[in-house]
Amino acid sequence: MKRAMLLILLVSLCAVTLFAGGQRQDSGTGPYQLSFWTFQDIHRQFYDDAVNVWNQRNPNRQIKLVTEVYGYDDNHNKLLIALQTGQGAPDMVDIEISHFANYLQGSRPQLEPLNDVISSTLQYAVKSRFDNYAKDGNYYGIDFHVGATVVYYNTEIMNAAGVNIDNIKTWQDFVAAGQQVKQRTGKYMTAYETTEHWSMYPMMNQRGSDVFGPDGSVILDNAINIEILEFLLANIRSGIAVKCPGGFMHSEEWYGYMNRGEVGAILMPAWYLGRFTDYMPDLKGKMTIRPMPIFRQGDKRSAGMGGTGTAVTSQAKNKQLVKDFLAFAKMDRDQNIKMWTILGFDPLRWDVWDDPVMKQSNKYTDYFGPNIFDILYTIKDEFNPLNITPHYPQGITTLQKTVMPAALESETKTPAQALRDGANELRALQ
Repeated sequence: MKRAMLLILLVSLCAVTLFAGGQRQDSGTGPYQLSFWTFQDIHRQFYDDAVNVWNQRNPNRQIKLVTEVYGYDDNHNKLLIALQTGQGAPDMVDIEISHFANYLQGSRPQLEPLNDVISSTLQYAVKSRFDNYAKDGNYYGIDFHVGATVVYYNTEIMNAAGVNIDNIKTWQDFVAAGQQVKQRTGKYMTAYETTEHWSMYPMMNQRGSDVFGPDGSVILDNAINIEILEFLLANIRSGIAVKCPGGFMHSEEWYGYMNRGEVGAILMPAWYLGRFTDYMPDLKGKMTIRPMPIFRQGDKRSAGMGGTGTAVTSQAKNKQLVKDFLAFAKMDRDQNIKMWTILGFDPLRWDVWDDPVMKQSNKYTDYFGPNIFDILYTIKDEFNPLNITPHYPQGITTLQKTVMPAALESETKTPAQALRDGANELRALQ
């Protein structure tokens, strides 16, 4: 009898041990095993660091992060299947901004609202970046950066042309400066992408326009967008702008061209700082940033572009712990500083932008000078949200592959025609 009881106890103990080793643990019985999917290894590094700090601060709510880094398409496809089937989703996941609307379908999204964990710090953040991941008053994702669009100026070219970049307030001023640069140096003032959207989309956003309206209707061919695309084409034809070698500003041809000092200024988001440091070393010490010029009074002087929202799925077993950790990782003040020091991104919280630590020496301040966040701080309130709809991914693709090549690369269609054709493609999907 005693041997039988002992055997039962041993079996029970083994079962408990196996269960504990194979399941997530709540506080008090071991670290909670938090599963996380991403498509960027550098994001894993950021969260690994955040877990270490979290565990130091929360001895009774320990976390063990288990990260899976997938390819871009695999990450989003696997997540969609897992949410649709109701099983296999991670606790926490990175979702690229153009795909986010796909996961907010239906009356009850399969992601967890984050309002309760971000409400106390939202006042210190650039709110439009949260609106990109919102539905019906709930916030479902937290980004890694603002993606503030700025103009990157080559001061060597500007000085040689006698241009004071601080006097460039409007796009008309920019064109006038471009004419001066062309006449005095023979260089191009700027370059435009012909197979991507970064040259045009920020200008659309600063005017309050978009591919889709707030109600989801297609507005790609509206008067504002036609005016902007005509502006880009006119600058190419006048000779102050060049079509970007390689078609876009992430091509090897472009990096080499810009690195040789052929172009005086380009428009790109703040996350492009790292492209300069990594691929255009010869421009170190020559580049600086300034706010976007405006077309007319009332326009914003920047646009938040790109992004990845981290979300908590409805399949998370310990939802509150995962939400609390996510909010800490991305909304805590010290963590926002690390968004800069670890990732090289412009943090969501503008109240760290004027912290002295943001001027401390790193590869970005060594390249651009210490005033990066002095400039960004002046535009902290000048961002419009994006209109993210279920067709947003196709909308951006249409702008990249249908509109820009036809209007700027081959010039086979007028800007109005190219935009109308692109808009009709999108209307056919609705």
